[in-house]
Amino acid sequence: MPREIITLQLGQCGNQIGMEFWKQLCAEHGISPDGILEEYATEGTDRKDVFFYQADDEHYIPRSVLLDLEPRVINSIVSSQYKNLFNPENIYMSKHGGGAGNIWASGYDQGEHHYEEVFDIIDREADGSDSLEGFLVCHSIAGGTGSGMGSYMLERLNDRFPKKLIQTYSVFPNQDEISDVVVQPYNSLLTLKRLTQNADCVVVLDNTALHRIAAERLHMEKPSFSQINQLVSIVMSSSTTTLRYPGYMNNDLIGLIASLIPTPRLHFLMTGYTPLTTDSQVANVRKTTVLDVMRRLLQPKNMMVSTPVSRHANHCYISILNIIQGEVDPTQVCSVHWTVCQYASIV
Repeated sequence: MPREIITLQLGQCGNQIGMEFWKQLCAEHGISPDGILEEYATEGTDRKDVFFYQADDEHYIPRSVLLDLEPRVINSIVSSQYKNLFNPENIYMSKHGGGAGNIWASGYDQGEHHYEEVFDIIDREADGSDSLEGFLVCHSIAGGTGSGMGSYMLERLNDRFPKKLIQTYSVFPNQDEISDVVVQPYNSLLTLKRLTQNADCVVVLDNTALHRIAAERLHMEKPSFSQINQLVSIVMSSSTTTLRYPGYMNNDLIGLIASLIPTPRLHFLMTGYTPLTTDSQVANVRKTTVLDVMRRLLQPKNMMVSTPVSRHANHCYISILNIIQGEVDPTQVCSVHWTVCQYASIV
């Protein structure tokens, strides 16, 4: 039986990457923007119930809660072609619509103020799940709503659902650009404390590395937010593949992260993805071997976190999980395993 995961999207960044994530899931599972299952997808063995549930009229609705303190991004979602996909009762915006002003304390305080209304929505979603496994939180650590309100929600989720897992996809600020937000370092530091104490797993999405990948690997001169968010959505969907498609291992969230996290506080993960392509380049990706793919995944230039470029730097990997999609011979994976271990300096 699939174990359900509820997604919380917080703030401008959280809702933008969350929207791209749902677009990606709909495309993979054959669900139309209106939530209707396409005819070609009716015979699949995928587990749609992990992230979706079926309404009375049998169209699919995401197990998602959209939260923001200002209406601009959520209004763009509810006026897009995916406006009928989400449950309107799961969309919550602050009534005064003033936002948090990029101030962590304001977001945290407003989170406390809106606590009851928000958790009425979350409790309803949790009660509608047969076997809830945990929560997936999308947010930025540098703004006001994603960092401040996100920190408050993490604390309350941990208190209210102590036996459920909390995984976050946390967007870290771009260090190569001078931010207009003077208090960005304070927002980040205050949020990091809550991520350390209250999350079970944090997937780090470094804006600096994402822009570098877009510029150097995808040859985009000035990547837009939409293009960067698309990169993030690919990583999010790929990292949840084993939850949505049944296999012989890593079929639930605890199994996925247990082998990656050696101690409870050491739960910040970095991701790599290959092949990186734009839509126009998809047809030109050459055929690769398992060894080639596994080596590419470990190259610093493919990492979505800023890491030392030199392989001679004094660092090593504590654990690695490779999710390879496509027709792969398991014996090939085993045969290249030791080669990759020596190449990557794994403890």
